[in-house]
Amino acid sequence: MGVGTYIAIYFIVWWTVIFAVLPWGVRSQHEDGAQEDGTEPGAPQRPLLIPKMLVTTVVAGVIVGLFAWSVETGRLTLDMFPMPVKMYKID
Repeated sequence: MGVGTYIAIYFIVWWTVIFAVLPWGVRSQHEDGAQEDGTEPGAPQRPLLIPKMLVTTVVAGVIVGLFAWSVETGRLTLDMFPMPVKMYKID
């Protein structure tokens, strides 16, 4: 696979991981008892986005690195995945 393919895979994995990491450690304004006027009670008090983005970047890098290693060493090939069965035959 080319570098562009791995970049695309990294992009998809990064977004998947960020949505998995976002809820970690979030406390709402209602839970902290510090709700400000004009805000949603369920809004996060401190979302901690920078640390979550750093964790996501590292985790996505490890996942894509392991995937790239397994593809490049031949441990993972396209033949290992089932292909859809053709429903009809065209002559």
